[in-house]
Amino acid sequence: MKPVKVGICGLGTVGGGTFNVLERNASEIARRAGRPIIVEQIATRRDNPSCDTHQVACTQDIFEVVNNPEIDIVVELIGGYDTAYELVMQAIRQGKHVVTANKALIAVYGNEIFKAAEEAGVIVAFEAAVAGGIPIIKSIREGLTANQINWVAGIINGTGNYILTNMRDHKRDFTEVLAEAQALGYAEADPTFDVEGIDAAHKLTILASIAFGIPLQFDKAYTEGIARLLPMDIEQADVLGYVIKHLGITKRTEQGLELRVHPTLIPKERLLANVHGVKNAVMVYGDAVGPTLYYGAGAGAEPTASAVVADIIDVAREMATDQNNRVPYLAFSEVAQAKDMPVLPMEAIETAYYLRLHAVDRPGVLARVATILSDQGISIEALIQKEATEGELVPIILMTHKTREASMNEAIRQLEALVDVAGDVVRIRVENLDEQ
Repeated sequence: MKPVKVGICGLGTVGGGTFNVLERNASEIARRAGRPIIVEQIATRRDNPSCDTHQVACTQDIFEVVNNPEIDIVVELIGGYDTAYELVMQAIRQGKHVVTANKALIAVYGNEIFKAAEEAGVIVAFEAAVAGGIPIIKSIREGLTANQINWVAGIINGTGNYILTNMRDHKRDFTEVLAEAQALGYAEADPTFDVEGIDAAHKLTILASIAFGIPLQFDKAYTEGIARLLPMDIEQADVLGYVIKHLGITKRTEQGLELRVHPTLIPKERLLANVHGVKNAVMVYGDAVGPTLYYGAGAGAEPTASAVVADIIDVAREMATDQNNRVPYLAFSEVAQAKDMPVLPMEAIETAYYLRLHAVDRPGVLARVATILSDQGISIEALIQKEATEGELVPIILMTHKTREASMNEAIRQLEALVDVAGDVVRIRVENLDEQ
């Protein structure tokens, strides 16, 4: 059978891994795909020393690959938004199938890309865009199609998980562990996307769309980072029976969908609480199957290449399939999407909370704090008053019962206005993530 010819755009970490896996496992891949898959051309600005590409045509112009009439599948591994978008749309216009690992591209432009691909009769595959080598997209889109998905929660950024793991295990400050993560190559020189939750929000946007059949809506995802967390917070969470993880959470409620990324206290016995280091894990709760957990490497050359190459094989299998017989990109056809299902603003969600504030050590302060919470209908589950710090400020730790975010916002505004409270009140949301 005629070989499938692939053009790889980008020969960095993931591009190099993809090339090496395609070359090393060529015979096994051909057996699975039913035909050989050949790397016809590579576009890269610099050589990757881990790749022996001397028998493959190379160029520095990614659009030369897109316009090459010999190429069937364009593999976009350059990352970013604008150039990648232009590359993918040009490939679609040329009638070529596309495989990408670009979560930002799919989260922001996916609706437009998928519409163009459907009109052109080509396939866009993007398993590697979420959680690296973990086949989470295929699992939700195909393996769990019998279920109504109730919620998805995941550790979907390895950098943040590495930082929180080391803060907990070694009682180190955020800035110190971040610097180490950068030195080890786990974090970028500009770590904003990782530590502020933007990277995880890109991935969560995609998972929510596939789980609940809604259009991609990255602009409605709530994001909050981990830079304000102190070793004290992690220590107190442990005392209270919790672990702090930077989670992406999306839930189906009667009012609409939740779509949020933030530090979260979860009970120690939960499976997600025991995912450490740079590993990723996603838990999906379906009404028929109950909780299912998907764990593994969320980044890296060959783990991510595993997902990229799997997509290439899937495209090779389905190239000759009629468009109407293919699995929809986001699990539901466009006409079946729940376009009227709202993504809730953060103020509308309900959860329990951990609060940390610093107050002057004098009589009546705790009573005023309790009154403010009570006036907002917020009940206290636990209270810990620590030893006074420099300047006679006392750290106060509160755990509340479940309440509405809007009520907590107002309570925090009033707490921060008290003359006896210094600085900002730190809030961490608490999720039970019941696995039963």
